[in-house]
Amino acid sequence: MRAALETLIGTFQGEIVQPGADGYEAAAATVLTAGHPAVVLRPAGVADVQAAVRFAAEAGLPMAVRGGGHSFPGFGTNEGGIVIDLSPLAAVELIGDPQRRLARIGGGATWGAVAAALAPHHLAISSGDTRGVGVGGLTLSGGIGWKVRKYGLALDALTGVEVVTADGEVLHASEKENTELFWALRGGGGNLGIVTAFDFVVHPTTEVFHGRIAFPAAEAQDVLQGWADYMRTASEDLTSIVAFANPFAGGPDAPVEVFVAVDDADADHAAAVLDPIRRLGTVIADEVELKPYEDLLVDGLTPPPGIRLTARSAFVERESVAATLRILAEVGAAPQSPIIAVRSVGGAVAQVSDDATAYAYRSAELMIVTTSAGPAPVLEATRPALDAIWDRLAPHVVGAYANFLSDATESDVAAVFPEKTYQRLAAVKRKYDPANLFSGNHNVKPL
Repeated sequence: MRAALETLIGTFQGEIVQPGADGYEAAAATVLTAGHPAVVLRPAGVADVQAAVRFAAEAGLPMAVRGGGHSFPGFGTNEGGIVIDLSPLAAVELIGDPQRRLARIGGGATWGAVAAALAPHHLAISSGDTRGVGVGGLTLSGGIGWKVRKYGLALDALTGVEVVTADGEVLHASEKENTELFWALRGGGGNLGIVTAFDFVVHPTTEVFHGRIAFPAAEAQDVLQGWADYMRTASEDLTSIVAFANPFAGGPDAPVEVFVAVDDADADHAAAVLDPIRRLGTVIADEVELKPYEDLLVDGLTPPPGIRLTARSAFVERESVAATLRILAEVGAAPQSPIIAVRSVGGAVAQVSDDATAYAYRSAELMIVTTSAGPAPVLEATRPALDAIWDRLAPHVVGAYANFLSDATESDVAAVFPEKTYQRLAAVKRKYDPANLFSGNHNVKPL
């Protein structure tokens, strides 16, 4: 590696951070994971990304690609390998004509920066719900956020990408150019290359009614089922998440919090959309207000030293909704439950065919997520109980959402990519990354 690094130093325009250098500890870690890579490369432009990829291939060391650094499994760092940190590639530029505005976004941008850049133009992109999350990591695996039922996944707004492949070449992929690669990038995660620029369709946005409506923990079962029934036919202006069993708010006695976003500034319309939710039970808090879309995005949780977060996720199709919610209500009422969140999808997501992109779970009505926090020994000790919860859920759920998974085992990969999707991705992988250079992800091996 040393000889290859000396060659790289002579041409690399960006920053090269090695162990012992000032700022190495911060450069080596992600938001959720510590790491000790042999070198961190921060490219100043696309040519640097090309050089970094070629260097990684020549050095033969593990390679990690970092956007926002929020990956639960810690894909943005590693031990003894190479990290390509895309944070300098963060430009946000409006292109195209007013009838079809596009935003060209650098591969290292975060969604908070994108929302802030678009807000003065009264424009937005359906993205995630956390400011610091990277555009790349979220988009390449899906993108479920506060406009998902109206505008779909973040990847559904993509019209094209600029990507550096494993041979260090720059390609453009879209519905008209390198089409199979474009299909694979939309849902295939970081398996196919490093996206240095994304072109998204943007949409006009107003202020949005957003906040929470809370109910007593004792009403969890009725609120959950009533909420799910309503979301099935609710206006697509409404996107919603239910969270409960939060140990920091009382555990089994924590309120059932229904978070809502109505993508419309009309107060009468918002009231009509939200009234059925307010009638689900005994309202103990009602904190919905009109706010700019960019303010819906929150700061991500940074765990204190020694505290880890683990997340598991799955999708729920219509016929399994009642059984799944009944189990979750029972789990949430028990001591030491994980934090439980249930997200509404459907809407615009389901209006795209299952095989149009590599995101495979279009027909799901809900996505469920459990999150646990604590020191590593505590999480390990409680793992059997968490496994038992998911064993109960297993007959009623399908798949997994890569952006809410803490592990990347073969079973996790199989959950993210069902067999038909996996085989098609593996064929694309064989063409663009036959040596599996991009393996620091929910990895699809070349066919």
